[in-house]
Amino acid sequence: MNRKAFLKRSTLGVSSLLISPSILSEDSKLKKMPVSSDNTSFALATWNVKSATIVAGEELNKGTDSLNAAVKGVAIEESNTLNTTVGKGGAPDREGNVSLDACVMNSKGNCGAVMAVENITHVAALAKDVMEKTPHAILAGEGARKFAIEQGYKAEDLLTNESKLAWEKWLKKSKYKPEINVENHDTIGLLCFDLEGQISGVCTTSGTAYKMKGRVGDSPIIGSGLYVDNTIGAAVATGLGEEVIKTVGSFLIVELMKQGKNPQEACEEAIKRILEKQREKPNFQVAYLATNRKGEIGAYSIHKGFSYTIYKNKTCLNVDSKSYF
Repeated sequence: MNRKAFLKRSTLGVSSLLISPSILSEDSKLKKMPVSSDNTSFALATWNVKSATIVAGEELNKGTDSLNAAVKGVAIEESNTLNTTVGKGGAPDREGNVSLDACVMNSKGNCGAVMAVENITHVAALAKDVMEKTPHAILAGEGARKFAIEQGYKAEDLLTNESKLAWEKWLKKSKYKPEINVENHDTIGLLCFDLEGQISGVCTTSGTAYKMKGRVGDSPIIGSGLYVDNTIGAAVATGLGEEVIKTVGSFLIVELMKQGKNPQEACEEAIKRILEKQREKPNFQVAYLATNRKGEIGAYSIHKGFSYTIYKNKTCLNVDSKSYF
């Protein structure tokens, strides 16, 4: 028995001893919750990434499952060197090295993640390979890079001339301070709802610009940057990862939806949980995006400037999110 299967069975065994029959009955009701009322697939992404969202949405229309559609979608942005927050061309750390993080979670509750990976562009696909081809849930650093090479991924320099020039300019001051809505995009989170009514999600990022070497934020952490429960819904986070991690934001949103809140209410509550710990108006941004089994959507951020993109019924729209401030 592989380790993932063992952990699942062990958890189920212990849970059956601890969970009351009434709660088990409630879970059985959740499994019977209806899918999107119009039975239509859709792709939902953080920020204005129409190309990625359209690719994912068209894959869904062709019958591609939710996880593969999401991975193919974010691959567009990972290859886009004009996007300095994911993939090739991502902003480097303080030493001038680009390292990437990503995670995936499918409708069955399986997950995979990679952290602090250098020289590999398509880390979302790599996270999927970790989930499907190893007994582990997370690979990090050189181990993740080595696994990628073994799987046939191309090793390449991820630092573009543009990112290098920006880093050299930063070196003159070397001051690190979180900036709100830098270039109006950040971590790319993409949720997909396929024709079979299955939900999966992907999160990919190059992390905070000019971070300390080895820094990992919320994006590759299941429960913080991304969480999927196919009986309830899914959520993704973007913004300052350190703050998302403190409240396990994406998991919190899905649990709030399980308790009866709609996606918008759940996203707003998750932002308020962060703000409860702040004595004054924060100078950082965090935003959440979520959907439930009914296909309802929620989006909320601390500050103005966050938007999300949705592809549905062959139409792609970018929508401004509501914010606390």
